[in-house]
Amino acid sequence: MAKVVQFVKESYEEMTQKVTWPTWGNLLNSAVLVLVSSLIVAIVIFAMDKGATFILDTFYKSL
Repeated sequence: MAKVVQFVKESYEEMTQKVTWPTWGNLLNSAVLVLVSSLIVAIVIFAMDKGATFILDTFYKSL
């Protein structure tokens, strides 16, 4: 049990004193970057899906 208590104390100390937390501005910038990147990837995948659907529909209708 003493090892568990020691682990919790050391974890708390590390999280409060040794970890460098991002500022609110940095966190906001990172969140916006992830959102924009996700939207771009989603649009590209959507366009590829629609393009493949169009090509396959055209191919099957020509048979």
